Parts: sequence; C-alpha cells; structure tokens
Amino acid sequence: MKTYSGAPYAPTTHSALQRRLLRNASYPPRAVQPDALQLRTAPLVPEVELFLAEDPVLLWARLEADAGTSLTAPFWATAWTGGQALARYVLDNPHIVAGRRVLDLASAAAMAGADHVIANDIDGYAIAAIEANANANGERIVCDGRDLTATDGGEVDVILAGDCLYSAEITERVLPFVVRAVNRGLTVLLGDPGRGFAPASLFETLATYHLPALRVAEYGEHDQASVLTPAVAVRVDQGPGAEPFAAAGYDVQG
Repeated sequence: MKTYSGAPYAPTTHSALQRRLLRNASYPPRAVQPDALQLRTAPLVPEVELFLAEDPVLLWARLEADAGTSLTAPFWATAWTGGQALARYVLDNPHIVAGRRVLDLASAAAMAGADHVIANDIDGYAIAAIEANANANGERIVCDGRDLTATDGGEVDVILAGDCLYSAEITERVLPFVVRAVNRGLTVLLGDPGRGFAPASLFETLATYHLPALRVAEYGEHDQASVLTPAVAVRVDQGPGAEPFAAAGYDVQG
C-alpha cells in the first residue's frame, strides 16, 4: 500500500498545500476515508491514475476546516465526463500534441507526448492536484494559475479544454477565448458532455464516447461526452464567420 503526505514520487517538491490536500490519500484503498482522495483510474482513461475524491462534499468540508475559511467546491476532485472524453481522444490520437506546445485545461496532453505542457486553473487546490497527478504518472508539466480566458492562448500550438462549457457565465468567457486562439491558427479541442452551452452550429464533433452505465451517477449523470472543435475560424472583429457567435449571444470582440 502507498500512502502520501505530499506530492507522490517528488518528496522534495511537495508544498504545504499539497500535504493538506493529500492527507490520508491512499492507493490501493484501505479502510474507508470518506473525506480523503484516492489514487485511481477513470472509466474512459484506465491508463491514467488520478487523485479523486471518495466523497467530494466531505472532502470539501475537511479542506475548509483545515483552511479555516470558505473554499470553492473541489470540482478538480472529480473526473468529469467531458475531460475524460478529451483525454481519451488525445491518447488515441497522439499526433495532435506530439512534439507540440500545449495549453492544457484537461490533463491528457503530457500523457500523449506533448513537447511542452502548461496546465491551467485559477484554483490553487486544483493546481496542487494537477501537480500531484502529473507526479503520480511520471510526467513533467508547468502550471499556470492565472485566468487566461482574456488572452489568445499565448505561445502554444494546441489548446485542450475539458468540460469548460458548464455554465452560461463561463461559456461567455471561454468562447471568445476559443475564437481568438482559432484565428491565430491554433488547434483547439473541447470535451463536452452536452450541458447545452455549446452551440451546435459552431462546433464540429470529432468523437463521442459512452460511459459504462454503472459509473454514470459517479461522474455527473452524463452518460456520454463528445470532443468538439470549432467548425470555422471566426474573426474577432465581427468579420466573416463571426455571425454565428454573435447570433448565439456571445461577444466576440477581442
């Protein structure tokens, strides 16, 4: 049995936040630790091990008690279906990222041989978990905790965004970001479980994956997820191709 008090396999680089996050985490599971993380696999990506919550609500309560303050819900402690689908697609099509620079909001790029991976999340706990997951799988990544949705993606070749269109508010920020990246010639892939925030006329579906029936409830009650890519390059100056985004109610101004 392996137990962790910091970033696995990287004892000299673990942080106090990682030690707090991974307290009582274990693999394989021992006695039930309902407020802890467990290193295990997700249905669509069995070759990747992730630190996932036994019970996200109890984990959240324990982390808030440890921190002595309110925290954002630990969305990072669940392998959401959209992220799983995107990870599966990249692992099955490694040429998409092989030897390329990737901005990764999903966690699959490093596993498929990307040359340089920047993992992005604005939640410090998510960053700690991403680093721990990378260490557990023997991968090297760079983490960026800034909100990058106002940018065009920076100095990368590929952007992967897993399950990022989960509310109207976040979609209004993510879609213009996608527009700017596509107009720079970047490859952009999104994982989406069909929450209804991805306008069908704006995206091409590359693949759809179905989750085993017995695991649906555990992963947000979505039994399938698709990998999407923008159907056309859309100019951020409201030029040709911008109309579908404007019609859908999104501001595509740069």
